[in-house]
Amino acid sequence: MSHSRKKTPFVSSKLLKKVRTGNRKEVILTWSRASTIVPLMIGTVIAVYNGKTHLPVYVTDKMIGHKFGEFSPTRTFKRHKS
Repeated sequence: MSHSRKKTPFVSSKLLKKVRTGNRKEVILTWSRASTIVPLMIGTVIAVYNGKTHLPVYVTDKMIGHKFGEFSPTRTFKRHKS
């Protein structure tokens, strides 16, 4: 959520163009982790880059307003021995 109501959510122009013109069944690759998920993207699979690989994210209605970076972790959890 942005601080001001006047501001629109940031969505990469390349990503938005791919979502509008692309097929819903094909996976869309993106490097834009800062892009906000908008209702136009519901039902698509978008592979978000985490620094090493692209992780597929299936967009649902509950994800609207969140950023893509929230759904592709960049760090692996190393468990401490106990």
